[in-house]
Amino acid sequence: MLNTYKAKLKGDHIEWAESPPPALNGGTADVLVTIMPPGQPTHDDKAEMRRRRVEALEKLAAMGGIKSIPDPSAWQREIREDRPLPGRED
Repeated sequence: MLNTYKAKLKGDHIEWAESPPPALNGGTADVLVTIMPPGQPTHDDKAEMRRRRVEALEKLAAMGGIKSIPDPSAWQREIREDRPLPGRED
């Protein structure tokens, strides 16, 4: 399995965001570099978004849920009703 290390490519060299990979030991190593598109969320951004979503759901649950859905179980059954599958109409 390949290991992933956070770094920034600056010109013709890499600056490690954390300590360099232990396999280097001051030497060289073959690498594959993936250039992230501008605005692409990083792993840290995704973790923060996930944390904020969980926090919002916890607040919603603490408020008693969505008031426009008086019976969540009935709503879920209604939403999950079978529907015709594309290409399988008789």
